[in-house]
Amino acid sequence: MIRVSVILPFYKAAATIERAVRSIRAQSLQDWELLAWDDGGDDGARAIVAAHAREDARIRIMGGEHLGIVEGLRRACAAAEGSYLLRMDADDVALPERLERQVAFMDQHPEVGLSGARVRIAGPHIGSGRLRYESWINGLFQHPDIERELFVECPVPHPTFCLRREAYEQVGGYLDPGWPEDYDLVMRLWQAGWRLGKTEETLLEWHDVPGRLSMSDPRYAEPAFRTLKRHFLFQTYLKDRPIFHQWGAGEVGKRWLRDWTQPRPFAVIDIHPRKIGRTIHGYRVLAPEQLPPPGATFIVVAVGSPGARDDIRAWLEPRGYRELQDFLFLA
Repeated sequence: MIRVSVILPFYKAAATIERAVRSIRAQSLQDWELLAWDDGGDDGARAIVAAHAREDARIRIMGGEHLGIVEGLRRACAAAEGSYLLRMDADDVALPERLERQVAFMDQHPEVGLSGARVRIAGPHIGSGRLRYESWINGLFQHPDIERELFVECPVPHPTFCLRREAYEQVGGYLDPGWPEDYDLVMRLWQAGWRLGKTEETLLEWHDVPGRLSMSDPRYAEPAFRTLKRHFLFQTYLKDRPIFHQWGAGEVGKRWLRDWTQPRPFAVIDIHPRKIGRTIHGYRVLAPEQLPPPGATFIVVAVGSPGARDDIRAWLEPRGYRELQDFLFLA
């Protein structure tokens, strides 16, 4: 069996796919196949990949019809022959030891169903927000750290996925539930009991290019992320919990308050004196001291201010509230 199948979907990627394919051909680990899924673009990208396929029999071109990324991923993964399924985007560059390092990590950690890698975000217009995001996501590489931040944002960059075939097939592979397919897959793997991990090395240049699907498709907009998080919250932390509270009535918290249906928080917690005692979007605002004791509620913390999570953690933990058992951070 081939060690690793690289799954590379592309659509109108003529400007970038040359460097992406070359970066796979330059890998230190040679036991791979590249399944390049053509999603029906007409800009010449297929011809670029075809030229590489003529030179290297490990490269296969599939597709040609515009079916969308999820269906393309499903079909390419179904045709893959490797022990591991490794994602690659047509915009990005895999550093030379990426496959070798990620395969070695998976071999050494059989309990891990999905691994990622640290990334270097590249592009002409990288702002402070993207750099903060890079710092946050690169700081999460052990399972407890990833699990702690799982409902803040997808903690493993999709273009760095390395999936154990057994785990992928167990949870049903990629699905299209109307929210991000990568985050959805991570959640289902975690829910099924697989551990998540990340190599400590930076192994991918993650290029921030205009028109990237994650920046334009409504499935990757903020409301879709909150819908995904609510779905998995009620399947896990909030399952069979008749009472829960939300901490946070700022801008992030208000977006969550507007979105809850049933069940919904009993009340919202905030520290701002002018908010306490008021009603915001139909929820009473309480002071932290009015929270039920540990074990009597679960607290979902929806805050966005820098340092706020550390401050809230420092208030809750000395009073006996335990993270992931009594409270959880959202974004």
